[in-house]
Formats: sequence, structure tokens, C-alpha cells
Amino acid sequence: MKNSKHGMTRRRFLQGSAAGAAAFSIVPRNVLGGSGQTAPSDSLGGALIGSGGRGPGTFGCLGPNVECLACCDADLNRAESKAKGWAAQKGWKRCEAYQDFRLVLERKDIDVVAVATHPGWHALISIAAMEAGKDVVCEKPMCRFIAEGRAVADAEKRFGRVFQIERKGGYNPNKTRKIFESGLLKNCDSVLVKKGGFKVKQWSGMVKHEVTGVPENLDWDMYCGPAPVRPYQRHRFGGTHRGYWDYEGGGLSDMAHHHLHGLTYQYGRDLTAPVEITPHAPIGHPECCGIWGWCEMKYADGFTLVLESDEWGEPYHQKPRNLGEGDLLNMLSEEDQKKLDEMPDPERLPYFDEAIRKRCPTASNAERSQRVATIYHLANVAFRCGRPLKFDPDTEQIVGDDEANRLVNQPMRAPWRL
Repeated sequence: MKNSKHGMTRRRFLQGSAAGAAAFSIVPRNVLGGSGQTAPSDSLGGALIGSGGRGPGTFGCLGPNVECLACCDADLNRAESKAKGWAAQKGWKRCEAYQDFRLVLERKDIDVVAVATHPGWHALISIAAMEAGKDVVCEKPMCRFIAEGRAVADAEKRFGRVFQIERKGGYNPNKTRKIFESGLLKNCDSVLVKKGGFKVKQWSGMVKHEVTGVPENLDWDMYCGPAPVRPYQRHRFGGTHRGYWDYEGGGLSDMAHHHLHGLTYQYGRDLTAPVEITPHAPIGHPECCGIWGWCEMKYADGFTLVLESDEWGEPYHQKPRNLGEGDLLNMLSEEDQKKLDEMPDPERLPYFDEAIRKRCPTASNAERSQRVATIYHLANVAFRCGRPLKFDPDTEQIVGDDEANRLVNQPMRAPWRL
């Protein structure tokens, strides 16, 4: 799937929202209810794909009226254990275990899907589920690299499905959001520093490790999926997969969506992407995620966002400034302040269970989540390349740097592809 232009001026954003609303007007029979169909007040059929530690929490984001009909995992023992455990605990006697997600998506009685695999699978499974007519809650991060996220956002619109990242959403719009969404603020000399909370050391990969045999119950080829099939070692499986570029992007990819979802919504950064990226990190490892200090992300309007780990090197040199509502209003002329007052307030977007009833986008729909994910993916690309980058938010390509762009749109192992 080739990238096309995706400019996100206010006008284009509103046009896209209108187009998205039209797509979301496609209402499945299970939502309408009627003869032989399940009404919204009754149980929907759900599936959990990825039955590890995050699985139950991700499945819970589907809402209270969802019965789990399928648990799927490359580790069949883990899928069977989860299916049996839930059957005993919650009375879901129809819950079956699978090792191949494609068999799950073929089932017509499954309406909603929770994706909690390692992130190397998030995009492909989410797209396949939406193409199969399922609504999706996906664990963070949404994708492993930027082009994957764009493919998910395109699929959400093309198939008219509801998509949500984990529990993200429900933020009430405020005046700060309105200022940025209005497009009236052309220049914003502000610095926002998000310091700490990225689990950088915890989710670093093992450069030296013991290679062992693949457990009998584990389909290692399916687990690796679109990533290269490396020799099996225990640290690449389970939660510690986060330390390897094949499957995720270290603690930054694991934690940044938590920190940035509300922040980007408030300050209007979910409508565009940074244009200049400056990293501060040591030389990295080609397979293992590692340590970093900070990354400065500057937007076209001058707004600067800094991610700082507080775990390596010299601290970031600028202090946060000029982000209060009064500061932002003072950057507008009196005429623009009047225009702002006349504009409608930003729309509130709902959580998943409400969105599937109303057939509307969630507060963490794929388009918004793609812009959030782009921030930390760009930081990781800069860390891996070891140099500043320039990024075009319209084409979603790094400018004049072929090596860096190979990390924006990474190859996949056959037969898997976007």
C-alpha cells in the first residue's frame, strides 16, 4: 500500500471528519437489532487475539456486554488456558481456543475484536478484522512503524468500522483545544517537556542471550509474523518483546501513547506531526532497543514538544513556557479572539461501547492515534539513525533521507504485507 498525501489543515481535517462520519453511517445488523439479530442491550460476540498479560484488560475495553467466543494466541496452551479460565469464571461456555487469527476472523458470530498481540501484529490484524466487518480495540502502540499506522487509519475509513486504542478517549474539549483546532494560532513559541515515565531501561533488549529450542506449544513462525524469524530466545517472547525492534520500540513505544494521547488532544497535535526532530542518544543496536536521553520535536507553527527519559546524558536545555490558556489567547489578535468565540466548541468523541452503538469515531480513532504514534516513532527513527531529521506531515515521509525512510515504511516478511 503506497502512501498518499494526507495533509491535515483545519479544512482538510473537517472534510476528513465528514467523510469519516459518512463511512461510519454503515450500520451492521447486530447494532440495529431486529428479527434474529442482537440488540445493543444484549451481548455481542467478541474475540481476544493475543492472550498474554495485557489480553484481559484489552478485551475489557470492548465494553460490558461482550461475550468472548474466541481466544487466540501463537502459544496454544495460553489460548486454551484463557478460554477455559473465562468459561469457568464468567460462564462463557462457547469460548474456543485458536492459534491462527485468520480462523477467528472468519467467524460470522464475532462482532468485535480485541488485539493484544505484540505490536508487530497490531496493524495487520486490525486491518484484517475491519475488512472482515469487525470493530476493533487495539492495545497500544497502534503500530510498529509510521506507514503501518497510515494503513490502519485508511482501513478504518474504507471499511466504515469503529477503532479504538486501548481505553484512550473521553477527554472533554476545553478552550486550549479550541484555540489550536481553530487554525487561528499561526505562531506558537511554546515548549512542552514530558519528562520520565518511559521505562527505558526496563524494556531494553538483551544483546547477549541463550538460544534454546522453541516450546512445543508455541508456533514461533506465527508469533514472529511479518518480522524476521530469529532463533528463539525466551526474552523475545512475552512482555520483554518490547526490547526488540522486530516487535516494538522499547519503553518509548510501550509508554508514550499513555502520556501523549491526552496531551496531543489538548494542544491540537493530533491534527498534524512534527517537522523537525532532534535526538540526544548514544549509538543504538540494530536489533535491540536501548537507552536514550531526549528528543526535541518541533512543529510547523513553532510549538516544541520534548520527550525526556532522564536516564542518559545531559538534560534538555530549554525550560517549558507559554502554554497556559491566557498565554495562548495573548498570541491572538483581538479580531481573532472574536472569531474564536464565534466558533463552535470542539466535538466530544465517545468511548468504544458508545461509538459502536452510534456508529461514530471514538476519541482515539485511528486517524488521531496515527498522529500520536508518529511522534514516538519519529523519535525512535532519529535515535536509530543518530541524527536530526526533517519530516513532511502531508506525505508522512522524512525529507531527503532514504535510510531514515526505510524505518518509516519497513519491509515485512512474506507472505505478510500491508
